[in-house]
Amino acid sequence: MIQARTTAWCLWGCLATAACSTAPPNGASIYTDAGNLTSQSPTGSVTNDAGLSLKPFTAPSDPGAGGVWVTISGEVNALTGYPFPPADWTNDTYMFDGWQFQIYEFIVAVDKLTLWANPNQIPSDQSQHGPQVAHIDGPFIVDLHKGGTILGQGGGAEQATPIGSLTSQNDNGGAAFDPTTTYGFGFSTVQATYDAYNVNLTSDESADFATMVQQGYSVMYVGVAQWMGNMSPYGCAQTHAGAGSAGVAEGEAGAVEGDGGANLDTYDDGGYDFSDMPPTMTFRLGFSTPTNYVNCQNMTLQGMPLAGEDYPRGVQVSQSQSVFAQVTVHMDHPFWESFAENTPVHWDQIAAQYVGLPGIPQATIEDMRGVPFNGFTDRTGTPLPWRNCSGAHYLPPGNGQMNFSTLSVPQNPNGTCTGSVGADYTMDVCPAIRDYYDYVRYTQSTQGHLNSQGLCFVDRRYPAPAGGS
Repeated sequence: MIQARTTAWCLWGCLATAACSTAPPNGASIYTDAGNLTSQSPTGSVTNDAGLSLKPFTAPSDPGAGGVWVTISGEVNALTGYPFPPADWTNDTYMFDGWQFQIYEFIVAVDKLTLWANPNQIPSDQSQHGPQVAHIDGPFIVDLHKGGTILGQGGGAEQATPIGSLTSQNDNGGAAFDPTTTYGFGFSTVQATYDAYNVNLTSDESADFATMVQQGYSVMYVGVAQWMGNMSPYGCAQTHAGAGSAGVAEGEAGAVEGDGGANLDTYDDGGYDFSDMPPTMTFRLGFSTPTNYVNCQNMTLQGMPLAGEDYPRGVQVSQSQSVFAQVTVHMDHPFWESFAENTPVHWDQIAAQYVGLPGIPQATIEDMRGVPFNGFTDRTGTPLPWRNCSGAHYLPPGNGQMNFSTLSVPQNPNGTCTGSVGADYTMDVCPAIRDYYDYVRYTQSTQGHLNSQGLCFVDRRYPAPAGGS
């Protein structure tokens, strides 16, 4: 049964079903700290070859009035993927280049769910807040594709699953939360480990989770991409990316190493041959990008936002019912054409790296190392144009070669990065985005939000250009 609660703000359509309110015994949170978690059998056995297993997990109850119920969601798209053609060309998220993105697993390792005093301590600097007053320790391992039992804060068909609850300031002497003030909220994505709580993974995900641990991933996507642009009622158009070579015949200079001598048609007249792209691909996209999401804004919180922000910061408890703090992980960020929030998404730039390969290739983030993003080329080095399969619903940002924007974040294809994952980014030396590998990780690391759309200060814990964007 999916639970919902009617709220005063009533955004995205009010949810009319009332939720049960079952507070933990004696009003105490069952998740005040990792050491106090109640155990039960995990959802399946997620175990590696060495016998290591994820720890069992008990879902928290609604903490009731004066409490904070922490949930997690990947929004509707984590459930449905990105169908193409979309049902609603104007409002749905979909790949404008005609790819259908089917998600099988969207696994996230989340930890350090935190409340701070005074989220507005420095109005012009979202990274600053008062002292920590409460926390929930994990880590928690969640497959967001599986949804949950609570209606998500974005409304509609969005689902969320509870991962923790707080009834008091467990870092401030157990004091009750003050209903007249707001508290800053934040959380972290962390490198996957077996020393974590298994919220909903099943045994068939054991191998993928083992890969996450081995590679230090904090987020992993598993699924299939299929080109469906031929089903578009608008057809597909392409821009003119400039002249490539006339063709690469078997045995000629310039043939791609490892392509088996295949004749990969390029172009010399601005007309790119997209038929060399694989029509179907699998993907296992892992991100070793641990990130702190700090002092988040809250779409569901009443009041005026600070200058330059969309919503007020933090959460505020209620004397009549619990309030939600929904960790929201947006699935679309890695595929944006710009570092700007909510820009269009594409798959061609990924598929292009596998042109001419036999069978059904598998895309990985590691394969994006060395791939230029300004502008993109395919695996043969041929310039890649923009492709639009949605008619007037999309206008490419240029008429030539496909290229993505880093806005004010520096880029340098010949740059170097030093540092280690998990270290303070201010101690790393990684001043610029070098290639599409850097690009896709940087934009993916902005995907954490509060209550659907609330932006957080982004504190990356892996080598990347400094800054909170």
